[in-house]
Amino acid sequence: GEVKLRMEESGLAAEPALTVNQMFVSTVERYGEYTALCWKEGDQQKSLKYKDYYQTCRIAAKSFLKLGLERYHGVGILGFNSVEWFVADIGAILAGGFAVGIYTTNSPEACQYVAENSKANIIVVENHKQLQKILQIEDQLPHLKAIVQYKDELKEKRPNLYTWAEFLELGRDEPDAPLDAIIASQKPNQCCSLIYTSGTTGQPKGVMLSHDNLTWTAYSTAKHVSLTAASQAQEVVVSYLPLSHIAAQMVDIWIAMKIGGVTYFAQPDALKGSLVDTLKEARPTAFMGVPRVWEKMQEKMKAVGAKSSTVRRKVAAWAKDVGLRTNLSKLNHAPVSYHVAKKLVFKKVRKALGLDRCTKCYTGAAPITKDTLEFFLSLNIPLCELYGMSESSGPHTISRHDAFKLTSCGIELPGCKTKLHNKDEEGNGEICFWGRHVFMGYLNMPDKTEEALDAEGWLHSGDLGKQDENGFLFITGRIKELIITAGGENIPPVPIEDAVKEAVPLISNAMLVGDKRKFLSMLLTIKCQVNPDTGDPQDELTPEAVELCRQLGSKATRVSEISGGRDPAVNAAIQEGIKRVNEKSTSNAQRIQKWVVLDRDFSVGGGELGPTMKLKRPVVMKMYKEQIDNCYKDVAEEMTVVQGGRGE
Repeated sequence: GEVKLRMEESGLAAEPALTVNQMFVSTVERYGEYTALCWKEGDQQKSLKYKDYYQTCRIAAKSFLKLGLERYHGVGILGFNSVEWFVADIGAILAGGFAVGIYTTNSPEACQYVAENSKANIIVVENHKQLQKILQIEDQLPHLKAIVQYKDELKEKRPNLYTWAEFLELGRDEPDAPLDAIIASQKPNQCCSLIYTSGTTGQPKGVMLSHDNLTWTAYSTAKHVSLTAASQAQEVVVSYLPLSHIAAQMVDIWIAMKIGGVTYFAQPDALKGSLVDTLKEARPTAFMGVPRVWEKMQEKMKAVGAKSSTVRRKVAAWAKDVGLRTNLSKLNHAPVSYHVAKKLVFKKVRKALGLDRCTKCYTGAAPITKDTLEFFLSLNIPLCELYGMSESSGPHTISRHDAFKLTSCGIELPGCKTKLHNKDEEGNGEICFWGRHVFMGYLNMPDKTEEALDAEGWLHSGDLGKQDENGFLFITGRIKELIITAGGENIPPVPIEDAVKEAVPLISNAMLVGDKRKFLSMLLTIKCQVNPDTGDPQDELTPEAVELCRQLGSKATRVSEISGGRDPAVNAAIQEGIKRVNEKSTSNAQRIQKWVVLDRDFSVGGGELGPTMKLKRPVVMKMYKEQIDNCYKDVAEEMTVVQGGRGE
């Protein structure tokens, strides 16, 4: 179907609407000879120009049609970021289908749900491992006509299974007329892409995005953050975050295409450690990281710092969390040598991270702690927070260097509006969006669409937030995440969790519990080493954590020596940190009464974290039910003691 675009009389929202093909063709006309994509094959550097990139997408579209892709049917894409991923995505759109990214961490059942929900005719997989998932569910996919594998040799020949080269050969010599007719029939207000929300509750929902959602949002975002067009200087981005998620797709595919930028592909093990190598090679001009990526960089740098004497003082200074203001006041009275040293340190640090050309660093997709923001700020790397959702084609507000407030997600994109619904006395309300970035609805879920979009067409985010007098948005938490205690107090968990992580640097993850309970308790995990191959948390502590334990007078080197209260020194330190957090709490109900250290850290593989490292609270509640119940065992007699003054 078609939707009415939210066009305005003037400003950015009055821009003419474009299809994906129109935007791509316009870029090829202007920047056809410019490099679009870069990647490595072994040690060899490869690249593709815009004109060849577009032609390859057209060939892929013809191949999809030849394989029997029907109008408004899905092409599922399951694999790590690559040229083939982009080409399959755009090819599917040009051919009149839907581009459907599938999370690489999905189980076969989860893949089956998405493929069936989007009526996928073709599924494109990266390798044998991903292929196995599809082969397990093939008989439950009545719409499926073919599978394409884009990396590695096929381990076995099967009917309707193609290598990438075979797939492109299918369409290479097909006539252009049928494809051109399909492209000509496409309208900007029709659906071209499906983003499946990772569904922390219930089945994932297929977010329908129109051509205009993608092309207009790319335009508005590029304008808002002042990205340069290729004719002036090419912007460079590194593609490594899951493309099945809107944030990576918007930046890596659509914004880069709009401005004629270069997208540099990372290696599949990027998040296990190779990302910095890619950053050093690509030297991006803009870089988007989820909080976990920035936190990992921070931990790495602190670990390196812990080993070197010159940097040790700096680490001590960071660790003391020199507030920004003291930093600024110091700068005014600092000797020249201090400025020079700072400059040298900044340059070295930026170069070591591959961020020496990067003028725009972003963080989004999950809440980031103030500690991490201040750490990078102290290195002269301000992290600009952005906020939005799949349902708003990615961004809604973005911080900029000239419009920056610590812990704010910035101001809305040009042509977009924000409304706070049902505000409380402190000005917190549900954040609602309006603009051409707002989605069409959820595929085949009219009831869910009605919950998200009100009668006037405002998108209700489910997030709580407030705006200051300058329109800066501050997020206070998810409405669904609000803990409502037995006493009826509404408590947003994230600020309390962040405060505990800041007070006790040994802690990796903290989750507040207390819904329908008489008091709050907390699950804690300790910073530990991660298996580089599987990403699973291990028992060994990180070097930074070992060092912290030493300072506390503990000899612990493993999580198992600490968890469940086994280490008195660490216990005392945690209790002391929680006491400090409690002293700052706004009310008695917001105090943490009990806490427990778990045996292992949270992870994507373990199920506690979603693909973008978001905490899956309902899952954690189920997994650690026993530990949580133990916190509330003797509540009846407890309460009398608590009222007798044991409020900690």
